[in-house]
Amino acid sequence: MTDFSTGSDSSCNGGITVEECQGMIQRSLKSPVVRFLREHLEKAGCGVGDNFFKAVNCETQTAGGYTQGKGIVLCSNQISSEDEVNQVLIHELIHAFDDCRAANLDWSNCAHHACSEIRAGHLSGDCHFKRELLRGFMGIRRHEPDQRDSTDMKSKSRVLIGGLMRIILYLEDGGLCIIS
Repeated sequence: MTDFSTGSDSSCNGGITVEECQGMIQRSLKSPVVRFLREHLEKAGCGVGDNFFKAVNCETQTAGGYTQGKGIVLCSNQISSEDEVNQVLIHELIHAFDDCRAANLDWSNCAHHACSEIRAGHLSGDCHFKRELLRGFMGIRRHEPDQRDSTDMKSKSRVLIGGLMRIILYLEDGGLCIIS
C-alpha cells in the first residue's frame, strides 16, 4: 500500500489545510454511514479508533488511501469539501473492512486489489448517478464504463476510485502490480 504522507505541513496547495481536513474528519466520524462501517469493523474484530484517521499533505494526486496496519490517510491538499472527506472515509473504510474480514487478501495481487476497489467504488456510492452528474458525466447508459474511460478522471486521478486507475495504469505500463 502507499505511504501518502509528506509530513504534517499545514499549507494547502489548492486543497484545504491539514487542520481543516482533520476537523472535517472528526465531523464525518459522526455521519451514519461512517458510524455503521466502524461498528461493523468492531464486530468483525477490527475496531478503529479516532487515531486511525489522519490528514496530511500528499505528493500524489489522490484524495487518500488505506494502508494495512496503519490506517486511513486523507490528502488535505487534494480535498476541497466536507463531502469529499466523507466520501473518502467511506471508500477507505470499505477497504479496511475487506482487509479485516478476508484472511487471504493480498494487496499486491492485482485481482484482489481491483476487487476491493470495485467493491469500495460501488458500496461507497462513488459511481452513483447523482455523484456522476455533479462530476459532469451526463450519460444514463454505460454510466460506469464512461467513468472509467474519462480522460478527466485519468488526468486528475483524485476521483475517488483512483486506486483502480493506478492499477490499470501500472498494468498498461507493463509494471508490477505492487502499490508500495
